[in-house]
Amino acid sequence: MGCCGEPITKPDTQYNNRPQPVNAGIVQQQPGPHPGAQFYEKPTLLIPSVPSPPPPSFLPNNQSFIGAQGGQPWHGSPSPPPQGSIHHGMTSPAPMNVGMQMMPNAAFHPSGQGGSTLFSSPLLHPSPVHVPPRHASTSPSLSGTMTLAGTSTTRNDFGGPPDEGRMSISIDFGTTFSGVAYASSRIASGAIQQILHWRGSAETFRKVPTCLLYDERGQVLAWGLEAKNASPMPGTIRCEWFKLFLEPRVLRDESAIDPRLPQLPLGKTAMNLIVDFLTCLWEWAKEEITREIGAVADLNSADVVVTCPAAWDAKGCDLMRAAAIEAGLVQSARAGDIHWRDRLRIITEPEAAAVHCARLTDLHKLRPSQNFMICDAGGGTVDLACYKIIGQMANFEMAEMCARSGANCGSLFLDLRFRELVKTLLADHPAHLDAASLAYFMHSFSHTDKLAFRGEIDDDTYFHFTCFNVQDPHDPSVGLVNGELAIPGNLIRREVFDPVVNQVLEMIEEQSKKIEQSIDALLLVGGFAGSEYLFKKVEDKFSGKIKVIARPADADTATVRGAAQYGLARKAIVSTVIAPRSYIMKVKLPAESEDWLRRPAYIKENSASVPICENRLQYLVMKGAILRKGQRVKTKFCKFSQNGQDCNFVAVLYTSESDKLMRYTDEGETTELCKWTVDLSTLPTFQQNANIPQPNGFFTAEFELGLEMDSVEVRGVLFYEGQEWSRVVFDFLN
Repeated sequence: MGCCGEPITKPDTQYNNRPQPVNAGIVQQQPGPHPGAQFYEKPTLLIPSVPSPPPPSFLPNNQSFIGAQGGQPWHGSPSPPPQGSIHHGMTSPAPMNVGMQMMPNAAFHPSGQGGSTLFSSPLLHPSPVHVPPRHASTSPSLSGTMTLAGTSTTRNDFGGPPDEGRMSISIDFGTTFSGVAYASSRIASGAIQQILHWRGSAETFRKVPTCLLYDERGQVLAWGLEAKNASPMPGTIRCEWFKLFLEPRVLRDESAIDPRLPQLPLGKTAMNLIVDFLTCLWEWAKEEITREIGAVADLNSADVVVTCPAAWDAKGCDLMRAAAIEAGLVQSARAGDIHWRDRLRIITEPEAAAVHCARLTDLHKLRPSQNFMICDAGGGTVDLACYKIIGQMANFEMAEMCARSGANCGSLFLDLRFRELVKTLLADHPAHLDAASLAYFMHSFSHTDKLAFRGEIDDDTYFHFTCFNVQDPHDPSVGLVNGELAIPGNLIRREVFDPVVNQVLEMIEEQSKKIEQSIDALLLVGGFAGSEYLFKKVEDKFSGKIKVIARPADADTATVRGAAQYGLARKAIVSTVIAPRSYIMKVKLPAESEDWLRRPAYIKENSASVPICENRLQYLVMKGAILRKGQRVKTKFCKFSQNGQDCNFVAVLYTSESDKLMRYTDEGETTELCKWTVDLSTLPTFQQNANIPQPNGFFTAEFELGLEMDSVEVRGVLFYEGQEWSRVVFDFLN
């Protein structure tokens, strides 16, 4: 099935839209769908004998303080890290000074107006991840592909035995189409299987439309194929593309919503729609899995992996996690199952696709220590990420080589541009511009010409689209001929394809510039990867730089299959990631000469007559830092409390997409991400001090907050005396 949800097997006669060459008879054959696996290969390149390391991470050593009054954030700001040593690849970094200045002294004692929170920490950057030396032997094929009756399966041959009987279920929640895959060591030797049967069709499909049909009371009438194929009915509303409402810019500013997207139903939010769709998808998936394996025991304790776009930030992922939990994807399986929420994992779509594609050694011919780029071109978004294969395939790992990227330029935007073109051509023929007619034109384009369009080759070909309305059938000046709209291929290419395809090409170019090493393979996955024109343009532009440019036979399901493999492997196959953005806190710091020179207005004396510079920025993680999966970046803190009730530490966490190091908050380009709230009442030192009458308040002995970075999620952990004490609450901001 392509990005448009076609059946797995289909005859060539499915194309009802036959293009007609200029001054020629009717062409009897539409350009066919792409072959199962296509790739372009240049002559063999020399492989460097020693791999280059991933990008460096900075190791700063400055210290800072933060304060809060009345348990609220003390709106100071963190300071940019100094230019510390940069350590490359195989070079061991110097030890990092993580010492803490003593807090309770006269110089930094808070005023009597309220409690203050103080901390001292270096800029905590992770040490560089060392890449193992390249092995001389080439890697064997990771797995083969098998087909079982009624299912689509792939063996899972990644290193590390899976837990006996545990099941991994993956959900690729897409803008236009969604899919479900699952695997268990007890089923077909861990073969990855997909749900192929969907409500509303006797045919098999690898994916189902991400579509809902509501009644006027907001109740779900249908979902998936039934909702997509439902005829317009009074009192109903069909909802699609609602995943795009979790895009970071939209979450920060509702005015950033693409005006071409349909409005949400009255009284519904994007979260409501996502929860409704995931609920329907999950209930159907459980029925189908149960029908296949004949038992439900594994489902109660299954690990669930949900994919999300590479460009999403922690807030979007937090909302996705909340929606998945509300939809029942994970729940407590038994009494005492207090960690059931941890069975839900969220990883990026290109990361999941990379896990799947890395095993296709016959396609990309990669060996350990070589680099490859994943271009996950889906319905709504196009995501890019670069990885290095580490070690032999028997103990397979990948390392992210640069910060991933993504944008809203998937195949859906071809549909939207096509709709605008039709509206322009038929501006004087309103009979063909009602909602039903436009939807009919878009459906015809999406299901026949979108993937098969070949670009310049089709410039002199007319593409015919049957009009939904029989009124006003003839006006040759705009292409209306006998109830059909004929559009020349060169116009479709210029107005519909080129703006979107060129954006994808620019993204690939920019991503390739982020690493100073050669890229040995570029693998295109996702439904949009099936576009003949996109694949051809990528070949034309990058075949001189990249040895192998390929798309696997199952390009449209690479993400959901890879996510299931990821869950079944029970380990972080992508062992290191590159921070795609900086994480920053606001602090108040003792004024330095630079502050007196650049921001004297920010300097005020505290109660101890010490000049303090407000509105400083302290970087916790720099954009581009190399992070081990699950690595916890720790920062030391100390809080001053007025009494035993003043036990909450609150600060605001910021992010920045900028590569520029900023010192002050007014330098811009920062975004409030969340409030960082910690309950210190359980700490022994807090309890001891709170029980001793102290009219002037007291300091809690130093504690540590850890920022845990995963694929896309960010979590907070409270440490005391080196031990994990509790989790930190993140309150994501609008």
